[in-house]
Amino acid sequence: MTKLLKSLAPLVRTTNTSTVPIPPKVKDSVYTTPQYRVWRSAVVRRAGGRCEYVDIHGYRCTKEQPHHRMYADHVIELKDNGSLLDVANGKCLCASHHEMKTIQHRIRRLKG
Repeated sequence: MTKLLKSLAPLVRTTNTSTVPIPPKVKDSVYTTPQYRVWRSAVVRRAGGRCEYVDIHGYRCTKEQPHHRMYADHVIELKDNGSLLDVANGKCLCASHHEMKTIQHRIRRLKG
């Protein structure tokens, strides 16, 4: 005769140990305006749909549309009083280089 063992529930429940949940990112309404879309298109078109990031050895990133998403990045960020719709203040970046640049600027801003 074979007896089946029942699985017991754990005596100690698991719990969320994170201290503070990170709020979800909210897109600023300025990025949904027709003027911004025109600016974004002009910046990406000027770069030929290719990421404009250049590494320390002088090589330009090879990622380009349509295989990669391109971001129109503000060279001088809006939080640092950069111009919103000046094409000269725009740079076409792939997702990874855009995120890297944004994080670097956020760290600098926090350090003061």
